[in-house]
Order: sequence, then structure tokens, then C-alpha cells
Amino acid sequence: MDLSYEMHVAGLTRHLPICRVTDDLYIGAFVIFGDVELTQACARELLKRAPEHDVMITAESKGIPLVYEMARQNGENRYLLARKAPKLYMKNVFSTKVRSITTAQEQVLCMDQQDADFMKGKKVLIVDDVISTGESLRALETLVQEAGGQIVGRMAILAEGEAQDREDLIYLEKLPVFNKDGEIIG
Repeated sequence: MDLSYEMHVAGLTRHLPICRVTDDLYIGAFVIFGDVELTQACARELLKRAPEHDVMITAESKGIPLVYEMARQNGENRYLLARKAPKLYMKNVFSTKVRSITTAQEQVLCMDQQDADFMKGKKVLIVDDVISTGESLRALETLVQEAGGQIVGRMAILAEGEAQDREDLIYLEKLPVFNKDGEIIG
């Protein structure tokens, strides 16, 4: 039995497959990869609510198309990306650990000195596709603070589960969580 949830966001409708996280917790899989119409519409709506900022940052990987499109629509020539692993071109890498609801094992988010220097003293807007447990958000906050950036906002397309109650988040819609029968439990 394939369960799905009809999601309405930024004037569009999408059907999200409901996926198992644990025996008692299922989530609607919201993926903007490859969906240009959805990415553009969500970027446009988030920018209407975005606080004044100097630069945006996201975590690899699902936030990349969103932050790119937000920067493009807003006429910004640069955005920052916290990588899941150091790359050869990165110098003086610093990192923090994160455990996301959609990833089985602990991960690392890292950035290099060049991005940290660019961010230092700037107003930084954190952007993601979905915020659920807030673990990825906390990891990004740690990196921004270590680099000397000033966090001016936390934005996502969707807030899922407990994140829906956070007053420090700016988001477009709520995404419920489900039980194994596809019934909304929160």
C-alpha cells in the first residue's frame, strides 16, 4: 500500500510519499530536487518574508537548489554551503556533528576558512527545505557563530513535527507527521 499526503505550498500542490522513519513515525517525503516550478515558487514566497541579510547559507544537499534560487531571484551573487565532508579545495576546515531525522547515521557539516572569512561580521540567513528536529539547523548555527556571522533569520519551506511550534522559524507551511496507516499524528 503506497500512502501519500497532498501538500499545498507556494500556490502549488504536490503529493508526498509517506516514508517510514521508525515503526511509530512516518514522514511525508518533500523533495525539491528536479522540481523547478516548486523551487522557484517557494524561493519567491520565502523572499517575501526574509529579513534583511548579507548572505544566505544552507546545508548540503536538499537546500542547495532553494538557496541558489533565492539568491538568484534576490540579485545576490553568492551564497554559502556547509558541506557534508571536507573537499580537497577547502582550507582550514572546521566542522560540527549533526544527526538528521532523514539520515540513519551521524553526519558532519563543515566549511572552510574562505567562507568563514566572507561571513564574518555579516548578517546571515539560514535556509533549508524542511526543518523537523532542528538538528541540521543547530549545526548550521554553530558554524555561523564560529565564523563570526550574525544570524538574522532561520527559514524553511516546511516545518515538520515539533518545529511547527518554534517561534524563531519563518516557514511557508506545516508538514504533519504520520503513523503507519498514514494518519496524521502531529
